[in-house]
Amino acid sequence: MPDTTNALLRQYVKLTEFLGAALGPDYEVALHDLTDKNRSIIAIANGYISGREIGAPLTNMALSVLKDESYEWQDYRLHYSGVSAAGNVLRSSTMFIKEDGKLIGMLCINFDDSRFQSFARQVLTLCHPNQFFQALTQPPEEDHENFSRPETFRNSTEAVAQDAIAHELERLGVPAERLTSEERLQIIAALEESGIFLLKGAVKDVAAGLGCSQASVYRYLSHVKK
Repeated sequence: MPDTTNALLRQYVKLTEFLGAALGPDYEVALHDLTDKNRSIIAIANGYISGREIGAPLTNMALSVLKDESYEWQDYRLHYSGVSAAGNVLRSSTMFIKEDGKLIGMLCINFDDSRFQSFARQVLTLCHPNQFFQALTQPPEEDHENFSRPETFRNSTEAVAQDAIAHELERLGVPAERLTSEERLQIIAALEESGIFLLKGAVKDVAAGLGCSQASVYRYLSHVKK
């Protein structure tokens, strides 16, 4: 933990350790210090769930919160989706830590219920015929209009940027090497709105991911902001 860590956040370090031990091995607890967004995690319990360590950057969800400033009217965000290091869907919740109204940190809890779901599926297969079981466990049709990108957990800012770019390329259905100038502008606008450029070095990572120069990214950003 850096010596410059806020005194209030220091009190949450032991809480992070306590919650990880009290809740058990299926719960990851992570404490973020927003002083350095690129290396924001200052304490983490059961980090094997997301695959992160101390010094990992903010997630896409955390960056979007900083960008839209929703923390100003919310004290926490409950039960949104994340994806673990193993690809399991997590149930995630985040508390916004504020001092004099200013957001200084985030305390996040990520619950991996995959082993319980596996057990539940085994029980259901014993109780119901195959056809009925398939109807019970079939995922609902995706609601594209209300699609919300799940939170992803990475150990480097480069990986956070690559995730965001991959998501936008998939959304457009175009590989990076075939992007038009207008499509690059759309992607840069989406990345700016998501808060990716709050991370130091993001311009370099985005330029590499989109196959263009850093100067081009800055020009696109200037156009977006205008």
